[in-house]
Order: sequence, then C-alpha cells, then structure tokens
Amino acid sequence: MPDRPNVLWYVTDQQRFDTIGALGNDLVRTPTIDELVHSGTAFTHAYCQSPICTPSRASFMTGMYPSRVHNCRNGNADWPNHPPLISKSIADAGYDCGLVGKFHLQSSGRRTEPRLDDGYRFWKFSHAPRDDWPTGHDYADWVRARGGDLDALRAHPDRVPTEFHQVTWATDRSIEFVDADRPADQPWFLTVNVYDPHPPFVPPKAYADRFDPADMPGPHFRESDLATQQSLAAVDFQTLAKHPDEFDGRRVQALYYAMIEQLDDQLARLLRHLDETGQRENTVVVFTSDHGESLGDHGLLYKGCRFYEGLVRVPLIFSGPGVQPGKRSDALVELTDLSSTLLETCGVEPHAGVQGSSLLPILGGDASPDEHRDFVRSEYFDALDAHFCETAGDGEGDHTFATMYRDRRWKVVVYHGHGLGELYDLEADPHEFVNLWDDPAHADTRARLVHASFDASMIAGIDVGSERIAPM
Repeated sequence: MPDRPNVLWYVTDQQRFDTIGALGNDLVRTPTIDELVHSGTAFTHAYCQSPICTPSRASFMTGMYPSRVHNCRNGNADWPNHPPLISKSIADAGYDCGLVGKFHLQSSGRRTEPRLDDGYRFWKFSHAPRDDWPTGHDYADWVRARGGDLDALRAHPDRVPTEFHQVTWATDRSIEFVDADRPADQPWFLTVNVYDPHPPFVPPKAYADRFDPADMPGPHFRESDLATQQSLAAVDFQTLAKHPDEFDGRRVQALYYAMIEQLDDQLARLLRHLDETGQRENTVVVFTSDHGESLGDHGLLYKGCRFYEGLVRVPLIFSGPGVQPGKRSDALVELTDLSSTLLETCGVEPHAGVQGSSLLPILGGDASPDEHRDFVRSEYFDALDAHFCETAGDGEGDHTFATMYRDRRWKVVVYHGHGLGELYDLEADPHEFVNLWDDPAHADTRARLVHASFDASMIAGIDVGSERIAPM
C-alpha cells in the first residue's frame, strides 16, 4: 500500500451483511458496492462489537471494546475522558479530516451532539433525516437553502425525494470536502456516515417502486421462533416477536433494499467524482456499517439485545491502492480490526489500548485470507433506553446485560442475570433456528464456550489502569 493514501470511509447505518449483490443477494441492486467487491477485498465474516449504534461507533472510533471505553449506551449525556479517537490520531499525523453525517458517540436527542476531540476540520453534522435540531443540523439547513421543508416532505405520501434526501446531501458535502484547497502533499481522510438504511423504512417512491414485495424471499423464520422469542421476551428489544405476515415482512424487505439501492447510487456519484478529479487512484475506499437489522428474522424487527447474524455481522470491503482485487476473506474479523487497519493505512502507530489487529497483511496478500481471529465478541450492556424496548412484562425493559462469543462453528450468548442463553451450531444451523442451550447432548460444548466467553470478556473489558512504572 502506498504511503499516506487518501481514505474514503463510508459507513451506512443498520445494514446487514447479506445485502450486496456481488456477495450473493440476487434481489438487491448494488452495482457500485459490487464494483468495490470486484476491485478489492471483501470480508464476509465481519462483526460489530455491539448491535446498537453508540457502543458500536465508540468501539470502532477507538479500536477498543465498548466496555473498555466506558461507552455502552445510546443516549449517554457525554463521554468524559474518552480515549484517543482514530480520527484525531490520523489528523495529528497530518491528514486533513472530514466528517459528513452522524457521529453518535454521545446523545443526539433533542440537541446537536457536542463535539469531542475528534480531529475533524470539516464537520457537516446530520444525526438523522429529521428537523429535530434547532441549530447545528447541516442537512436541514441544506434542505431549507434549496427551498424545501423537511417536515412537510417527511409527511408527504411519497416521502422525501432523492433531490432532498440525506444521502444526496451527504454526497454533495463529501464532494465539497474532497475538492477543498489543501497542500498537494497533504492526504485526506473522509468519514461519511449516512443514516440509511436505518428505519423507518421510507425510501423515495421512485426507489420503492423498483422492488415488488412478491419477489422477496421473506425473513428467516420458523413457527418455532415465536416460542423461542417468548422465552426471551423479558430481554430488551425494540419489538416483540410476531409472525412476519403481521408486519408484512416481504414489504419491509423490499423497502429496505430500495433504501440500499439509493445509497448505492449516491456512492457511485461520489466515486465518479474521485475518478473525474484524478483522486481515485490514490484513495483507499472502505465500506461498512455500524451494525445490522433484524428485518423480520425470528419474528423481530429493528435491533436490541440479540446477536443473530443479521444484527451483528456487517459488510466490510476495502478497495484501492495496495488492496488485492477480487479477493474474499471468510476469516473472522471485528470492527476493532478495521480501526487498526485505518490507523496503519495512514501511517499512525496505535496507542497501547487499541484491541484490534490490522487487516493489511490480508489486504496486501501477505497473509492467508482464511484466518485472522479465533473468535469474535459483541456486547450489550444496558444499551437502549428502556422505554424503546417492548417486553412481555411492563413494557419498560430491564436494562439487560449480555455477551456474545462466536468461533468458526459455534455461537454462544449469555443473558446475564436471567439464567438464559443461546447456543447455535452455525455449520448445521446457519440461520440460528435451533437453540441448543438446554440440550443435554451439548452440555459440554455449552460449558466450554461459556468459559471461553467469560475469559474473553475479562481480558477485553477490564481496564487495569495506568502504566506500571515500578514493582511497588
């Protein structure tokens, strides 16, 4: 990889791993992302460190687990004494850094999210495509400047058209950043955090009309899922399980895919601009998402305290100089590894607390694409406000704590304090229908994996304090 390339880091919100045409989905149309797959290296088993926005983003912005950085919840008031953000480290190394879209390392509820020591010179903030922020919401200002009324557009039956959409604004602002006047030898680092395909599932009508719900396969669902989810109903989640027919699961899929097609088109516009300005050849493009979406699997919508593949497994694609073209890696990787890779790409030495391991040896062909980690972890520690969680009890949730440990074959989930868990054989049961937690024939496997998960949680999550300087 060349020294100090530009970096375009494109982060969608709540996009599952199985939503890319070139990686096996024949129904969603993603020609731009497909081109990144063909021209670069795709990691097919990449996992976020929390199925919720803020802890996941806090994790990949530091390269550390949410529990280690003490940022495990959505809606947190602040983030005092946070460790170095990778954007700050990259800016300190001489990069011109830009942020377009959401950040969500602190609460953006009814306020513009306060700035941290983030290193971004160019800051164009939009947490979500609503007009809920009286000041500091660049997207809403952009809509008004173009003669639109965001609240009126959102209430229209056709919803927000592409010309006023947040992903269009994000592309415009991204082009503005890459065209900025900077020294010829100064590289740039741009983080683009669009809101789609986060719910509500309301793509512009022009895109929604391209997808027929009748063509959709429907969620991964069996009737037995209802009983399984009922047994977990006291555990925090945004919806209680229902048969997909009750929420028209195929229509939800169609709308979700329509949102992804629109963002693919906007990503194409940005990449074309890099080509036209001669910047693409020295730009590493990274495409990923903060976490996934249930999308009706097991009768669930949205997100919460579950760790099914659709929720914790995300796209991760690299393309550009120094990246092997047309390669796929099925190695287990985490988004903490993405953080380490971005730092190394920019020539930055990670600070001592970074827990990821760079993927550059795989990207450059110097290491096997088949192996990276023996296991991956994900955490949920009181991550959602209880009033956003539906439960079988009082409707307020119970501030659940849970951890996931996944190796090549097995996944174990422990719902701490509930006496509940899940155990799946992902080779025999890739869609996680058969919970083996209480199966006597798998008791030894369960015990081994729970022990391994506990060990990993202690090593990953415990902050042992400052540097040791003497024996006493």
